[in-house]
Amino acid sequence: MSSSYKSFSPSRIWALTMSTVTQLLRMRILVFLLVISVVVVGASFAFPTFNAAQQLKMLKDVCFGLEQLFAYVIAMVATALLLPKDVEDRTLYTILAKPVPRLDYLLGKLFGVLIVIGGGLVLLDIMLSGVLWIKQGYVLEDTLAGLHMQLGGTPPPEAIAAATADVEKQGLTWALHVGVLAIFLKASVLVSLTLLISCIATSTLFSVITSFCFFIMGHGETLFREYFFKGGTAWWQYLAAAVLAIFCPDLSLFDVVDAVTEGRAVLLTDALHMTGIGLLYTGGYMVVAYLLFVEKEL
Repeated sequence: MSSSYKSFSPSRIWALTMSTVTQLLRMRILVFLLVISVVVVGASFAFPTFNAAQQLKMLKDVCFGLEQLFAYVIAMVATALLLPKDVEDRTLYTILAKPVPRLDYLLGKLFGVLIVIGGGLVLLDIMLSGVLWIKQGYVLEDTLAGLHMQLGGTPPPEAIAAATADVEKQGLTWALHVGVLAIFLKASVLVSLTLLISCIATSTLFSVITSFCFFIMGHGETLFREYFFKGGTAWWQYLAAAVLAIFCPDLSLFDVVDAVTEGRAVLLTDALHMTGIGLLYTGGYMVVAYLLFVEKEL
């Protein structure tokens, strides 16, 4: 066994990543993505009784909800299936017998899931952007036509500018892509956390249920801190808050989708902050997952 073979190898990780992508695609993920895409297109024809801003907001609400469903289901359910499936098929033993370092194996699983989630979100983002841009044009045209009928003539420039600004605020903006980035970052944290749980779990169902529990607690972590620490700010409360944040990711840090659907701007600093937190959580959970996996009896 040569030392060069044992060392960290990007090409080996890439091969394991592509193998994971193939494994996930065999789970009919493309069918799931196709169904979501059809619903996205269908949503563009819905909500005809709402006003201009509400139509665009509802379209974004539905599409972002579908994107989150796609990303989080794969992050928790599909990821939880990877290690048990490899053990059941004895693929894991074949890979590690080569031998492949366990770190390379875990990174290949992580990157493979992230490529599938990221690729799916990019496709959905492109589709949503196109549908929203087309819908925005029709809605603006209908709004201006309604103003013309309401005023019985050509609307004044101020009214046209106000109506246009209102539609554009809810239309296609750069904040839309930041919302997709937030979904991806949250999914990345869930993937790494699910891999960590899979390294100690005895069943796929346990991994899925535990990941879902962390998902729920992660969204309510801010409320937990406010409830338990409202009596003061002693040093032990700060310590308890830090421990809680380490063991349970504060997923509310990635919640910018509501702001985007309401037409509010998202600052670049907010996007960078989310990215840094996402990388920190993902990297930390992967380190713990490796320490557990390297000691796991197979």
